[in-house]
Amino acid sequence: MRSQSVESGADAGPGDHQAQVIVVGAGPAGSATALHLARAGVDVLLLEKGTFPRDKVCGDGLTPRGVQQLIRMGIDIEAPGWKRTRGMRWVCGGRQVHIDWPRSGSHPDFGLTRTRHDFDDILARQAVAAGARLHLGTKATGPLTDHRGRIVGVSTVAGDGKRPTDYRAPLVIAADGASARTALAMGLERDPGTPIATAARRYYRSEARTHDPYLELWADLLCSRTGRDLPGYGWIFPLGDGRVNVGLGALPHRRHGAVDLRATMDMWLARLPAHWELREENAESPLRSAALPMGFNRRPQYRRGLLLVGDSGGMVSPWSGEGIVQAMEAGEVAAETVALALHRAEGPAREQALHHYPREVNRRWGRYYRLGNTVADLVFARYGYRPLLTRRVMASPALVQTLARLLTHGTDAPSDDLIDTVVHGLVRLVPPPGRRRVRGLDVPPR
Repeated sequence: MRSQSVESGADAGPGDHQAQVIVVGAGPAGSATALHLARAGVDVLLLEKGTFPRDKVCGDGLTPRGVQQLIRMGIDIEAPGWKRTRGMRWVCGGRQVHIDWPRSGSHPDFGLTRTRHDFDDILARQAVAAGARLHLGTKATGPLTDHRGRIVGVSTVAGDGKRPTDYRAPLVIAADGASARTALAMGLERDPGTPIATAARRYYRSEARTHDPYLELWADLLCSRTGRDLPGYGWIFPLGDGRVNVGLGALPHRRHGAVDLRATMDMWLARLPAHWELREENAESPLRSAALPMGFNRRPQYRRGLLLVGDSGGMVSPWSGEGIVQAMEAGEVAAETVALALHRAEGPAREQALHHYPREVNRRWGRYYRLGNTVADLVFARYGYRPLLTRRVMASPALVQTLARLLTHGTDAPSDDLIDTVVHGLVRLVPPPGRRRVRGLDVPPR
């Protein structure tokens, strides 16, 4: 990356160690947060332990909600490397159904695919162009706190020499992924009652599938060890460059144990047509896996000067395993909250403004995620997705569209669309979480 605002942490001067806000991690969550903060005129420092470009375990597919966020960030989605998708294809029990992305008033009518190899780089560049200061090769090792236990910065090691450096800011945003090191160091533990899935993916050369206009999902895969239905699904996502992203995700069940993803994928690929070329000799990467922290598994999303965004806050959808769109949306909410809070005097007034963040996060996704956590525990982790894709469901366009919008959160609110109305009505049946009082502030529970 070529910019005066991008430098190695080892080369940073003393004046580069302070900001109004520090964002830890330059993935989609961190870059989106930093971009929106910079646009609001906030002096924001974005710390990234790695360098770009880099690889990340991901399905590489974006729904229209994700495309909307890229547009809001000013990303040029017409540039080379982006591939549009028309919708989803669900495969189950020898049957398949195509679901086009809905045409709505607020979301695009197409999705996108792009590998994480340069996706994060593109977003980080955009944040720098907006005014964020990006320090690469700078790994946060722990929070700096004051006498009240409030975070006031982070300690880091930077460069090949692992030079220790402290960065200071009155507010810190943790966007450091599933490891959630910053949150854990501040005492924010994971809720063991929320699900954590595991996903694995591999790239293959496949001229037969690389230009497919649909994201393909398989719901009838069997676990290699037990022969039971996979508590998840498999995917084949076209990249348009001669390759496809092939992977699967699974929710381990407490009675059935973890899934051998490698062996299960081998069983699945052996079923597929030979002309798709999804065989070992056409593999272009090793099989890599990663954890997916789901369903708001770390609360509260704000405490003592620290905001959690993306995977560090367990914001992956328990319905589908999608996490990029939630990370970018939460980043925008966090940035708006922080920008407004910084215009208030430090103290109770600013704290009141900052507590708006977890309230807004829960207003947007709380009921939807609570319902998803329940469905994941009672259905997905036990029986996979097959019970949802019966012959009757797959033969009914209305039922398929309703299920698709529920799984992808692809609805408008408010909407005159009947399917959107049904989905919103179902989610609204979920009671809101209880609330608690903290020094006179009405905030969501942990």
